[in-house]
Amino acid sequence: MSDPIALAKALANLIDEKKGSDIVIFDLRNLSPITDFFVIANGLSDIHLETIAQYLMEYEKPNHVEGLGVATWVLLDFIDVIVHLFLKETREFYGLERLWGDAARIELQYD
Repeated sequence: MSDPIALAKALANLIDEKKGSDIVIFDLRNLSPITDFFVIANGLSDIHLETIAQYLMEYEKPNHVEGLGVATWVLLDFIDVIVHLFLKETREFYGLERLWGDAARIELQYD
């Protein structure tokens, strides 16, 4: 998918379909040369994180994946969009929301 914001929203919706929680999209276009968007979400267990990650990879092939098999934090790099899937405790520990607090949040709408 060539439109990064559309990809970020599509990935967030897919996470929601697999019962991921606390999903947020950060717009980093004016803050970071690394990527345009972060999609951050929680899963209930390592198996749940891996299930969500596999579901996303069926939709769009990532350029790089980290954390599968040790799944407390799975990162899927789609170049313009980076997805971070966390266990709740791991997300709180690393605090990406605090690190990127200046980033605008994209509102999500679910059916």
